[in-house]
Amino acid sequence: MNPQAVMASITSLILGTTITISSNHWMMAWTGLEINTLAILPLISKPHHPRAIEATTKYFLIQATASTLLLFASMTNAWFTGQWDITQLTHPTSCLLLTAAISMKLGLVPFHFWFPEVLQGASLITGLLLATIMKFPPTTMFILTSHSLNPTLLTFMAMASTALGGWAGLNQTQTRKILAFSSISHLGWMSIILIYNPKLTLLTFYLYCLMTTTIFLTLNTTKILKLSTMTTAWTKIPPLTATLMLALLSLAGLPPLTGFLPKWLIIQELTKQEMTSTATIITLLSLLGLFFYLRLAYCATITLPPNSTNYMKLWQSHKSVNTLSTLPITLTIMLLPVSPMIFSTT
Repeated sequence: MNPQAVMASITSLILGTTITISSNHWMMAWTGLEINTLAILPLISKPHHPRAIEATTKYFLIQATASTLLLFASMTNAWFTGQWDITQLTHPTSCLLLTAAISMKLGLVPFHFWFPEVLQGASLITGLLLATIMKFPPTTMFILTSHSLNPTLLTFMAMASTALGGWAGLNQTQTRKILAFSSISHLGWMSIILIYNPKLTLLTFYLYCLMTTTIFLTLNTTKILKLSTMTTAWTKIPPLTATLMLALLSLAGLPPLTGFLPKWLIIQELTKQEMTSTATIITLLSLLGLFFYLRLAYCATITLPPNSTNYMKLWQSHKSVNTLSTLPITLTIMLLPVSPMIFSTT
């Protein structure tokens, strides 16, 4: 792809995200979302493969539908209340339409079907953008309108997302689809606490982006696209494969790794809100996701496939490690011990 075209797409992504997260008017937020959608389409279709073109088409149709719903919700609210301010969403029908629109953009259950297919059709770096940066503007809009959303509906969608993200990921062998269902499961954790503590939702999203970035960069360095290639990755860069196992366990939420922090705080907040049964159910549902994270970690570090003596020549190939992944790997593994320092300064 032309470097100028890539630069234009990246610049448009940054511009669209900035417009959406900094605007208070519905039309400006909608404009930023549209810029984001149009900017990511060339990056998804970059491989010029039928699967990539299919993923691009699916992504465009879903995002266009969600943007239409969002625009309709804002116009309905303006019609009945005279307010174009995002934080002044008060009409019940508009709140319901907005929940559906943002859930469709994020990939929350029951609007999740497009996300695994699109991520599977994209490259790893584009998949990283879809799983992190592209979810930031809709999440910001969810946070701005959190006081207007239906708690029962959002809790049901969050629990369904956690359950389906863990359940559907059990049967996958493609790493990109596994990470897509992982994203759906994590969105459930973010949504369930959205109404009660929006700042905790934002913290969970930041840490999810950090851990997902680490895993995507590691998979891109080792060229791992499915479980069968993951079993041979230890012969290429053994230290990086060991850190991949820790990053996967961190994404699963195992202590004392970074991923345990948001789940710990969410369970604590749900308990304070006298939602102990909800906290118990979503914790048990997260065990489904823990299973396929452990399977990935097992394939990455322990499983030794049948090989001959000639196969061990892979030890002689010295593949360069991307230095950009050093800081995300360190934070993904070791951020939990310094978290009290973070909260003491906020």
